[in-house]
Amino acid sequence: MLVSTRWRELLWKNRRGRVSFQVLQEFYANVLRKRPNARDEARAEVRDLMEWDPIAADRQTIELAWKLQDRYKPSFWDALIVAAAKSAECGYLLSEDLQANQDIDGILVVNPFATEPASLGGW
Repeated sequence: MLVSTRWRELLWKNRRGRVSFQVLQEFYANVLRKRPNARDEARAEVRDLMEWDPIAADRQTIELAWKLQDRYKPSFWDALIVAAAKSAECGYLLSEDLQANQDIDGILVVNPFATEPASLGGW
């Protein structure tokens, strides 16, 4: 079983997963870019992930993203994902794009393809 699959199963089981609408939008667009005929599958996946109570980007989230961008230098889009995680009081952010093991304003970036959930404890 892939490490990322273990993450997903654990987050579903413990009902601790969170996601931003931005991530859902990016996921959907990327699936359709790679597999144009997978619209129904992609929509079903997004509907499932919407059970994780997605975080919307509001004024406070955008302001925080700008502060994070200035301090930590990620792209605006990555800063917006971190800001959404911060607003949801997440301790970890699963990302293959951001630098693994980086602490961004109290949120630890974890590569879900390389780090086992059990290695972080508390799960």
